[in-house]
Amino acid sequence: MLSSQWTAWNAWPARETLSRIGVPRVRTALDIAVLAAVSGWALYSAYTSGSFDGRLAVLPPLGLVCCVGAIVRYHRTTRDNRLLPSLALLAVVAAVGGGSYAAGALVPSAVLWISAAIMALERLPLAPALGIGAVLVSLFARIEGGGVAGSVIALVAVLLAGYALRLDAQARGAGFRLLAQERAAREAEATSAALAERARIAREIHDVLAHSLSAQLVHLEAARIQIERGPEGPFQEQVLERVVAARVMAREGLAETRQALSALRGEMVPVEDYLRELAISDGAETEVRGERRQLTAEASQAVRRVAQEALTNVRKHAPGAKVRMMLTYGEGEVVLEVRDSGTTAKTGELGASGAGYGLLGMRERAELLGGTLEAGPEGEGFVVRLRVPA
Repeated sequence: MLSSQWTAWNAWPARETLSRIGVPRVRTALDIAVLAAVSGWALYSAYTSGSFDGRLAVLPPLGLVCCVGAIVRYHRTTRDNRLLPSLALLAVVAAVGGGSYAAGALVPSAVLWISAAIMALERLPLAPALGIGAVLVSLFARIEGGGVAGSVIALVAVLLAGYALRLDAQARGAGFRLLAQERAAREAEATSAALAERARIAREIHDVLAHSLSAQLVHLEAARIQIERGPEGPFQEQVLERVVAARVMAREGLAETRQALSALRGEMVPVEDYLRELAISDGAETEVRGERRQLTAEASQAVRRVAQEALTNVRKHAPGAKVRMMLTYGEGEVVLEVRDSGTTAKTGELGASGAGYGLLGMRERAELLGGTLEAGPEGEGFVVRLRVPA
């Protein structure tokens, strides 16, 4: 019990309380106007006191500049919960007030001491704030000369004023926190609704497209078996080639559909595992360099699509070539390189069927993410190199 009370007395106000977040512009302008008026009154009183004539006339403006700088810095140190620097800055303000008192300018010293006491109550933990307030108000009471009763009244008035400002700032900070929590709750609700809608779409795709592709695979496999059992000849080879190619395309379409469904559900396998699975089906080699980390959905999807398109191009234009995929995690980016060894085999009709849109689509995908894609001959083979921020 005692420890919790001690913690409460030594706890800093919340960060939202110590900041200007949520303060209306009218209130800020009013605060600045009040501070300017009080500062002008203190300067005027310093000169009318007759304590700063001749060469000493420069001291009041210098003291004002020193106090303003200390107060601005004080707001920053209290926002960062740094007690000792905050106390030192309040001591600067109090010291300037003490110098004014020693010179005979009582009004500026009273203004500075009262201001320092109120700032302590408003922004410091209560335990040190009450001690500072009591000391500064007792100094102010010496100026007033109102005796014990006057000192008590002054102390209570200053403490209440400072604590009222503290409560006002705490109420504003609590309102801002509630607003932030409500905004976060709305964002979470929107995210949940989006995930639910994506899950619904994924179910629809699975029920229609994935089922259709699976049925196509069954029929294509049956057609392949029947063709192989038929009479041999050139026609059989051509038809078999087309059926096998269609079967491969259907299998890849089914795999891509499952990947898309996983992406919609937020269940995508790590990009390294996807590349290895892709490489196994194409007989390619894979290598991963750098410290692995979680990629954004956009960057991960770009790597997957570029790898898939690059391997498709190898099958079309360099059948039989050795392929090597290397994924490198660099500083602020991820690099995918797909390199083939080249081939002298004829690509045939299937290889010549591409319209050249694959590389264009890959390049556009990379540029949308702020990355680049390089593709071209290198050595005896062909290289596709993707760089995307990650």
